[in-house]
Amino acid sequence: MTVRAPPGGTARHWGRVWPLLLVLLGLGAAYAAGLHRVLSFEALGARQEQLRALVAAHPLLAPLAYVAAYAAAAALSLPGAVVITLAGGLLFGTWLGGASAVLGATAGAILLFLAARHSLGDWLAGRAGPLLGRIRPGLERDGFSYLLALRLIPLFPFWLVNLAPALVRMPLPTFAGATLLGIIPGTFVFASVGAGVGAVLAEGRQPDLSVILRPAVLLPLLGLALLSLLPVAWRRWKDRKHG
Repeated sequence: MTVRAPPGGTARHWGRVWPLLLVLLGLGAAYAAGLHRVLSFEALGARQEQLRALVAAHPLLAPLAYVAAYAAAAALSLPGAVVITLAGGLLFGTWLGGASAVLGATAGAILLFLAARHSLGDWLAGRAGPLLGRIRPGLERDGFSYLLALRLIPLFPFWLVNLAPALVRMPLPTFAGATLLGIIPGTFVFASVGAGVGAVLAEGRQPDLSVILRPAVLLPLLGLALLSLLPVAWRRWKDRKHG
């Protein structure tokens, strides 16, 4: 016996998965074009004078182009986010470069989040209904705090922290707000490194990125992450007290 799909079923299926397919196709095209090799310290060092000249010639358009390029790279989960962030500091200085990197990374994260949620959210909810039903209230109540803590500690893969909230149907404002606030400290640290790394790159050497692991930088980030989790601890304490 042949089982026929319900009318419109195929159309609904493709309508659900096309955003994620578009991301995957874009990622494949980027690798085929060799863009992953461009996002390296060697390539940045070799092209820094050319890039500086473009920024000088187009002082208003250049930051916008940088934000768009960063958003595309983040949405496609291309490796090299640190290189792009350092490039922002190198080309625009710590403050403008850091702010541009924050905007680009946040925009790209939102695009990937929406694509994954649209394509996989309903599918996952249909197969993990009871489990998702148990954990969703906590995520809806405390998801901002959890995601903010993950963003503040720049040790977790950016693409993974973009996808995980989408799979549990986190609200977009929660995701966008926690992402924007959470990546600010680490992004500005890397942008400040990039602002003074021109000579290092010109000599063909790689910048010292261990700065993010130094106690003077990492401990404040960990402290902010713990502070972001205080509302969660407070609610759980109240629930236990009144439970």
